[in-house]
Amino acid sequence: MSAVQGFATVLGRVMLGTIFLLSAVGNKIPNFTAVASYMTSEGVPASQVLLAGAIVFLIAGSLSVMTGFQARYGAAMLLIFLVLATYFFHDFWKFTGKEQELQMIQFMKNLSMMGTMVFLMANGSGPWSLDSLIFRKLRSPQKI
Repeated sequence: MSAVQGFATVLGRVMLGTIFLLSAVGNKIPNFTAVASYMTSEGVPASQVLLAGAIVFLIAGSLSVMTGFQARYGAAMLLIFLVLATYFFHDFWKFTGKEQELQMIQFMKNLSMMGTMVFLMANGSGPWSLDSLIFRKLRSPQKI
């Protein structure tokens, strides 16, 4: 892999993870009660417990993807979050008119991010990642 490809892979992982990290620390944590109430109004059971779990998945998953440490697991965590969030909050089939169009756009955006998570789960985080660095260190002969 060339330096340009390696850099682009890191940049892509950081850009991808940023939306999830900011969602947790910039919205869900500071507005915990309001977000939990909204989740309840959308039919999410045990909203406070699930919101706490979502925050853990968002932070751990995004940091994992961004650093390339256990990125396959991080991508799986974000995929689970995306599937649930998309089903509960972007249910465009329940709306009409402009609201349906807006929810469908959000649904399709999340669907594309789900595809990216599946790609990361299948291919890993690339050579410029903590996983790759650790693997190379473990594989190299030890000097005594």
